[in-house]
Amino acid sequence: MSTSYAEIKALHASLPSFRPPLSISALGPIALVFLVAYFALAFIFTTLPKAKFPGPELGTALVGSLLAGFGVVALFCTVGVYV
Repeated sequence: MSTSYAEIKALHASLPSFRPPLSISALGPIALVFLVAYFALAFIFTTLPKAKFPGPELGTALVGSLLAGFGVVALFCTVGVYV
């Protein structure tokens, strides 16, 4: 750890700027699709009769939870709250 502040600053200045893998303009439609799919799965999950084996219900809940999480993050990033 013998690098000086000036060397680190020069290295930082020489690096390319950050470019996100997804376009910022694509986050709005992604958020819309994910959240609509989440609400559809939540509707299916809450209206179907209870099964004896909870496997399909857990699978539906897991997919819905993932869609809700990524949809909310995409929605926040769309409005400028970068999390």
